[in-house]
Amino acid sequence: MATGTLAAAPGAEADETALARTAASRRRRRGALVHTVQALLVVVVVGGWQLASARGALDTFTYGSPGGVVHQLKTWFTDGTPTGSIWYNIGITMEETVLGFLIGTAAGVVLGVALGRVQALAEVLAPFIKAGNSIPRVVLGSMFIIWFGLGPSGKVALAVVLVFFSVFFNAFQGTREVDRDLIANARVLGASPWRVTSQVVLPSAMTWIVASLHAAFGFALIGAIVGEVLGAQAGLGQLIQQAQQTFNANGVYAGIVVIAVLALAAEFLITRFERRVLRWRPTQLAGDSAGL
Repeated sequence: MATGTLAAAPGAEADETALARTAASRRRRRGALVHTVQALLVVVVVGGWQLASARGALDTFTYGSPGGVVHQLKTWFTDGTPTGSIWYNIGITMEETVLGFLIGTAAGVVLGVALGRVQALAEVLAPFIKAGNSIPRVVLGSMFIIWFGLGPSGKVALAVVLVFFSVFFNAFQGTREVDRDLIANARVLGASPWRVTSQVVLPSAMTWIVASLHAAFGFALIGAIVGEVLGAQAGLGQLIQQAQQTFNANGVYAGIVVIAVLALAAEFLITRFERRVLRWRPTQLAGDSAGL
């Protein structure tokens, strides 16, 4: 019987290897198909826009054209902008965005977990949290400019506010969703409140927290850009504001293209971080987001 078991093991292993290769091949074909359709969509939209602009169906003064956007980008990257090189402006915006993202994420996680763990604290602060979240962010941007001036501090503050509420509500809900039996078992085994929070609650809520980071970085970028549009000395938002004031539609679109590239690069890094931190998740759950 032992000989039969040993003889069957190599065959089963070969079947699993073949199934894995088939699944990998299917994923590659599906990925290639998705990328092909995405490229076709870009070609259709951008090509249609360029064709309509060239034939006069779209007014280039109002709607610009892909060729004009490319020319504007080439000018920015080779000759610079009125406020310095394009890399300097990108650096200003990314500095404000990353600082706002890190500070807002840290504050949202700490306060979200704290209020999720301490019911009395949540009941006391609930009306203040709701009132703060209801304030329009544009109003806060104007207020921060009055407080901090045209420097980067006001943009960072606006990004912090936007990121905080996004991360806070996920961290709070993730903490409240932790299995109560798991917490009770840890307490029975003698775990202190700090160890329960750091070794049971926080890891369990990590799925909720990491999921919020995708939207949080976008909010941080929005906060920095909106702050620069309201008033700044440099940055991508300020470039877009200058283009808007001179009716340069291609300049506005060029700024949007640069921001979109930065957002996609950040999204790629956050997705890599998510896969590393949550690598214990089943593959099916990891793919449920469908790339979003």
